[in-house]
Amino acid sequence: MKTIDQIYINGAFVTPHGATTFDLINPSTNQQIGTVALGDEMDVNRAVAAAKAAFTIFSKTTVQQRSNYLQRLHDAMQKRVPDLVEASIIEYGAPAQRALASNQLAADSFLHYKKVLEDFSFTRKAGTSDVVMEPLGVVGIITPWNANASYICNKLATAVAAGCTAVIKPSEMSAIQTQIVAEALHEAGLPPGVFNIVNGLGNVVGAEITRHPGIAKISFTGSTAVGKMIARGAVDTMKRVTLELGGKSANIILDDADFSTAIPMAVAACFMNNGQACIAGTRLLIPEARLEGVKVLLKSAVANVKVGDPMDKTTTIGPLVSRKQYDRVQQYIQLGIDQGAELLTGGTGHPRGLEAGNFVQPTVFTGVTRNMRIASEEIFGPVMSVMTYKTIEEAIDIANDTTYGLMAYISSSNEKTARDIAGKIAAGRVLINTLHHDPLAPFGGFKQSGIGREFGAYGLEEYVEPKTIIL
Repeated sequence: MKTIDQIYINGAFVTPHGATTFDLINPSTNQQIGTVALGDEMDVNRAVAAAKAAFTIFSKTTVQQRSNYLQRLHDAMQKRVPDLVEASIIEYGAPAQRALASNQLAADSFLHYKKVLEDFSFTRKAGTSDVVMEPLGVVGIITPWNANASYICNKLATAVAAGCTAVIKPSEMSAIQTQIVAEALHEAGLPPGVFNIVNGLGNVVGAEITRHPGIAKISFTGSTAVGKMIARGAVDTMKRVTLELGGKSANIILDDADFSTAIPMAVAACFMNNGQACIAGTRLLIPEARLEGVKVLLKSAVANVKVGDPMDKTTTIGPLVSRKQYDRVQQYIQLGIDQGAELLTGGTGHPRGLEAGNFVQPTVFTGVTRNMRIASEEIFGPVMSVMTYKTIEEAIDIANDTTYGLMAYISSSNEKTARDIAGKIAAGRVLINTLHHDPLAPFGGFKQSGIGREFGAYGLEEYVEPKTIIL
């Protein structure tokens, strides 16, 4: 049983003022594995005060100094990747391979921003004026449970590169992972107050960060509903916001694609991270004439998906993060059945032999129409909706017929055609014949999938404010 009874403020692990605790549950067994003490508004105030004090000095550091800090942060995090992998599996249910990739990305985030600093111009010319890109101030970082360390590290790396300081509110459901991250970041030896970590609930710690006048910017990753609440709360103090929110990504497979490759890739895009990914390709769009053949390929691909113990390196899908999330996904699967979609594979209930945990049967619906809720709402589980189209124009129309616009996927043997279609899709990223992630390219959403961008130089621009000096 793990007990986490401290938070991190001003360079030290301290006892929170908050008196509430939260139980940590292993989603594979639904057994308690730990307890975390939660902070409150007073803890946020202490953290912001520390961050503001540190900002006066840290904002004046040189690019080389910040580059050195980023290297030290990477080195410290790299040593703890094995511990983070184990914690992600036990606490979150991430399959072993996914846990490794996600936490390696967390460590590498600091190197990515060290690279960005090599070419980023903090002083520029505009007309006859000088423009200085100044760090915004204290950044409030609020992260979700589906890739906790990765989100903390990428956002903090951006802040450090910009010369900002930070107050971080990670998901309370990821406290074991957060503790490992905090220990690693502490080892890196940054000046006290540059980063502070307060475990706590969104409606307490997150809300205080949102309204606190000492916070200049919020970087949030999570649901669209919570993102809207943050945007409303931030406007009173005119905080800058970066909001990476939900998605209902379309995956368009063109008639000229290699279906034997495209269909397994589509299944992987939908079921990644146990289906708990904002970028998941949950709407599969295929030519109407190819439906029967696609059904055969989908059944075969899903049959090769292994659901089970996330510690097993051959497991593809582990448990959902909580009983609440399991129940939510079950309701959507039943809703798809009730609204008339054809259940190709999967369905409600646990996979046989996995009744103790939050395991879901990987589910594929065909015959899905636009008016069905499974086609329009983010489910956040391993559930695919297959829709058909007659023309490319119809495929584009279906893909764009959503309030979201985070990611899209295209499979085609004709790169020019695929690029032309990508230009007509309202999404922040479009992947063609790949599931590759580029950490130096901008990431963020159109429409209700968010505001602003993360990663690379575009992400760094969100943490600085241009000051014009006219001589």
